[in-house]
Order: sequence, then structure tokens, then C-alpha cells
Amino acid sequence: MRYPEFLKEQGTIGFVAPSFGCNIEPYKTAFVNAQKRFTEKGFSVQLGPNCYAGEGIGISNTPELCAGELMEAYCSEESDVLISCGGGELMCGILDHMDFTKIAAAKPKWFMGYSDNTNFSFLLNTLCDTASMYGPNAAAFGMEPWHPSMEDAFAALQGKVCFQGYELWQLEGTKDEEHPLEPFHVTEPVVLHKFVGDGKPLGTNTKEAESVHMEGRLLGGCLDCLSVLCGTKYDRVKEYVEKYKDDGILWFLEACDLNMMSLRRVMWQLENAGWFRYTKGFLIGRPLHFGENLMGLDQYKAVYDVISHYRVPIIMDADLGHLPPAVPLIGGSMATIEAKGNRWQIEMRPE
Repeated sequence: MRYPEFLKEQGTIGFVAPSFGCNIEPYKTAFVNAQKRFTEKGFSVQLGPNCYAGEGIGISNTPELCAGELMEAYCSEESDVLISCGGGELMCGILDHMDFTKIAAAKPKWFMGYSDNTNFSFLLNTLCDTASMYGPNAAAFGMEPWHPSMEDAFAALQGKVCFQGYELWQLEGTKDEEHPLEPFHVTEPVVLHKFVGDGKPLGTNTKEAESVHMEGRLLGGCLDCLSVLCGTKYDRVKEYVEKYKDDGILWFLEACDLNMMSLRRVMWQLENAGWFRYTKGFLIGRPLHFGENLMGLDQYKAVYDVISHYRVPIIMDADLGHLPPAVPLIGGSMATIEAKGNRWQIEMRPE
């Protein structure tokens, strides 16, 4: 696994928009303030041509121009790390215009983003054998004040690899066009659901574990995107997990637009595509459709019933995904995860 160099003092942070750009509020003002925060810390910033663009469909610009911006920024030595401006809907469209052979041969560079950015962060791992960061998009760094998770994300770019989950999470945000710099509105206590899969459907015979421990190589992202990649020419997951089978895979997964039936279908799809072979555990984030129940199917059964037969630790409602805050995760790294009660921690290692 290729591991990029961490961001050094007075280094340069590059911004790209392979998914949505920051052309509308509240993202535009927040992005401007994020740049201000970084420069006040002594770092330089470099903006790609699409950072404020809004000409594309589901992304900032045409797939060709978005791919060109990302290729240029990743392979250039003018920036030390890259942060994506935002998430979106159709970043998958840029993949046909990317040269992953060139990326795999270039000096590795940290790329941070989440949601639609799974289309690059995940493929950096599986196609380029290069570590990536599943963390906040650029505009989030514009909030005032920073939530501790933002401090953690920036610390991750600088080399911190040990993090703890948080005590509260945001169900309803207060950031809008009139209040673009609002921080996370955390009101809900974190309640982890921890299991050691027993091979049976989640029900009265399945007890939650007080504590769980798991070790392996991190891999994952947004299930909305992973389901689209599955089965395409960009799907090299079976080869990847075979290569690292002695380490075992720790899957980190979260969902955005998927309702509970869709979530169940996607988990079934990835299971039957062979992605979960050699798994050592699952870290499941809070879904955006939190608390939804469709015909008796909730967010726990939608996932657990598909993967419980692996008989590995499963942590659900972790700080990951579209209901912030989220712990920054290094895809491709070796990791140890411990959870007890409603708190969890992770240590990631460049192995």
C-alpha cells in the first residue's frame, strides 16, 4: 500500500471539484472562510478551475473538465494534499476520462472527501494501491467555530492516526444560505449498537455486545456510490481483498439517499459480488434515513441480516457519514478499532 506524505507546516493545500463545486450558498461563503482559516494557520491554498463552477449535471462541470482538473492536481507537485470542494451526484461520470495507470505511477498524495468522492477515494485504494482519506469536504472547514471532528480531520492530514468517537451528533442542521458558517448542531447522544455476528437474523435471540475489538485493513465509503461501481470495469475489489487476505478487511460503510429497502438490496449486491470475503469486521455509520422503518425493516436488520453469517464484530451508528460529526478514516491503512459502551476509538497504521 502506497502511503502519501502528510501535510507539513507551511505546506500547500489544493482544492478540486470533481463532484459539486462551491458556486452557491451556503457553500460558497463557507469555502471562502475555510481558505481563510487555512491561510491563518500558515498554509498556502491552491484552487482548481472548477472550485466555483456550476455548469455540470450533478457535478461542477463537464465530466471531461472535472477529470482533467483532478488528474492535473493529483499528479502535480504544486500542492501537497487535496481536499474535494463538495459531494454531489454523478462523479462516476468522470471515471471514463481518468488515467488510473498514471495516477498509480505518480507520487502518492492525500485526497480527502466523502460521499460522492467515494468514486475516487475508494478507487485510489483498489486500483492504485494508494491510501486515501474519507473525511469532510472543503466547505465544512468554513464553520465557526470548528467542531472537534474538523480539528481531527485537519490533524489527520498532518499525520495524526488515533481518534475517538464523539458524544453527540446532528440530526437537524442549522446551516443555510443566511447562516453559512454555522457549526454542527449536535443534540443527539451517540448510541452504538455492537454485535458479533452469530449467523442468525437480528431478533430476540441476538444480544448486543458490551465491547468489541477488530483489526484489519480499512476499505469502504458511501454505499450509494459503491453499488454503482460494483460489477463495472472499475470493480477490482475481489483482487484487492485477495491481495490483502492475510490482513483481513475492515469495511466502513455509510448511506445517503438509500431507504431501508435500497440499503438491504445494496448490501445483498456487494455480498453476492464477493466483496466481503476475508472480512474481519464492519463499521457502519448513521444512515441519512436514520430511524426509518419500511415494512418492519429498520437500519439494523437491513445490514445485519446480510452480514451476520461472517461471525465478525459489527458496530452500527458509528460517527461516519452524512449525519455529522464523522471520524476521519484512512482507506487502505491497517487499523485497530475498540468499542465499549457508546464510545469507540481507532488507531490507523501505514502498513
